[in-house]
Amino acid sequence: MAAVALTKENFNDSIQNGVTLVDFWAPWCGPCKMQLPIVEELGAELEGTATIAKINVDEQPEIASQFGVMSIPTLILFKDGQPVDKMVGVQSKDALKNKIQGQL
Repeated sequence: MAAVALTKENFNDSIQNGVTLVDFWAPWCGPCKMQLPIVEELGAELEGTATIAKINVDEQPEIASQFGVMSIPTLILFKDGQPVDKMVGVQSKDALKNKIQGQL
């Protein structure tokens, strides 16, 4: 399964339990276009282990502002509903995977 698209309707339910990586992105953002395939790959690889999700900041600005997302891509790692790590800028697949596995 690829990355799950989150909205304000399903955001809280999606991050409540376990480890969730959320990619804050927008379609017009160049670096986001480099990050998205990495996030999608992780979603497929870590299915059943961690939730990999994405939020379009143009469509969900209130969630982005709730977590202080000022530039994109920003990736926030949640554990049981609480943010535990925040990364700004394009991240490598290995770096993300290591951070996720460190929270499992």
